[in-house]
Amino acid sequence: MSRIGRAPITIPAGVTVELLEGNLVTVKGPKGELKSVISPEITVQLQDNTISMTRPSDSPKHRSLHGLSRTLVNNMVLGVNEEFKKELEINGVGYRAAKEGTKLVMNLGYSHQVIIEETDGITVDVPAPNKIIVSGIDKQAVGQFAADIRKKRPPEPYKGKGIKYIDEVIRRKEGKTGAK
Repeated sequence: MSRIGRAPITIPAGVTVELLEGNLVTVKGPKGELKSVISPEITVQLQDNTISMTRPSDSPKHRSLHGLSRTLVNNMVLGVNEEFKKELEINGVGYRAAKEGTKLVMNLGYSHQVIIEETDGITVDVPAPNKIIVSGIDKQAVGQFAADIRKKRPPEPYKGKGIKYIDEVIRRKEGKTGAK
């Protein structure tokens, strides 16, 4: 049995979970509502305040679907209860970010400003000119939005200039040395 897949999901207070036809799982909480369709091969059971999942066989496909389905539903339950956050840091002389309405405006050393519009369910906060916080209830959407911001100027290995995740470690390279 999958260690992740067999672990039951406990539903916290203030969160409601509904199982509808076609394995559609709807999770409502204080932060919002999320819906997802779980593979029809996985059986989802809702008992008291726990959600459990079972698979029909031990085939590699069913084993992988088992753990994936459980993780997706767990992330939905966690997201509607407390938001997911990704923190990014900007390094470089003159590199900075600012928030103008619902737009994130960044100066990243290009001849123009890089402007990114917030999407539905995603909020961007800029507490300092070199720090960006992306938050939302959908873990996948938060991670993708943060990756799109990072893609505008990924960190380079020589000076470390660019946008990186707060916990990311940049492998640094040694620069040129003078020949004697």
